Amino acid sequence: MQEQMIGIIGGSGLYNIEGIKNVESVSIVTPFGKPSDNFTLGILEGKKVAFLPRHGKGHTLLPSELNFRANIYGMKKLGVEHIIAVSAVGSMKEEIKPLDIVIPDQFFDRTRGRISTFFGEGIVGHVSFADPVCGNLAKILYDSAKSVNARVHKGGTYLCMEGPLFSTRAESNVYRQWGASIIGMTNLQEAKLAREAEICYSTLAMATDYDCWHEGEEAVTLEMVISNLNKNAEMAKKILKAAIPKIEQKRTCNCATAAKDAIVTNKNLVPEETKKKLDVIFGKYLR
Repeated sequence: MQEQMIGIIGGSGLYNIEGIKNVESVSIVTPFGKPSDNFTLGILEGKKVAFLPRHGKGHTLLPSELNFRANIYGMKKLGVEHIIAVSAVGSMKEEIKPLDIVIPDQFFDRTRGRISTFFGEGIVGHVSFADPVCGNLAKILYDSAKSVNARVHKGGTYLCMEGPLFSTRAESNVYRQWGASIIGMTNLQEAKLAREAEICYSTLAMATDYDCWHEGEEAVTLEMVISNLNKNAEMAKKILKAAIPKIEQKRTCNCATAAKDAIVTNKNLVPEETKKKLDVIFGKYLR
């Protein structure tokens, strides 16, 4: 069995990880265009890793500008079977304090017009997404956060908004009524595409602030967010180093076969160009 590779997507504030050995920068060509940046390959805590800064080095891409398909396709092409997605978020609950960690188990989509599927262009499929994160990977992240004494919350709903502006107070209060735990701008599309690509996915959400619903707290400012981003990034690195050795080679979750019975279109009717384009993603089901 080929040695697994673990993917890490670095969110705001996490643009590199110290301690990666045998570092190699790799540019991945995808049929969906360019990923956010080159992938940094290497060894971290004895395991092969592929690191991608979600917003590019220097933070040059808006959440709405991210090429989610290219990013996940690149991970799949490299042989990644697990993705840990580090993400800066706002807290929607009193008990989730700034600098706390959340390992969400649900998502709610408030984005507009983003492409979040590999299906289309002659192939139709519907993958189950009731439980949108890998429970096994989420547990490893939670246990690892506890082991390095992080303030961590297990479970919760990540509301994914469009951005780039932060919420109005009216929006923030409605999202709280809906039961949202945290709010961010990126992870929903990654989770959907990772599931279609049969990659285990879990979010390591780092709270930078209370969203603007919180009475007695000043409105969210970039200065506040950046200050907490830097503190969160250091904690994220500790958690990653604790979690990565615990990720096992053999997968026992349903993520590994998520697309097995999802394709509706007769494979003989799928255009050859589409088959070629999606060979990395669905090839074993289309040959």
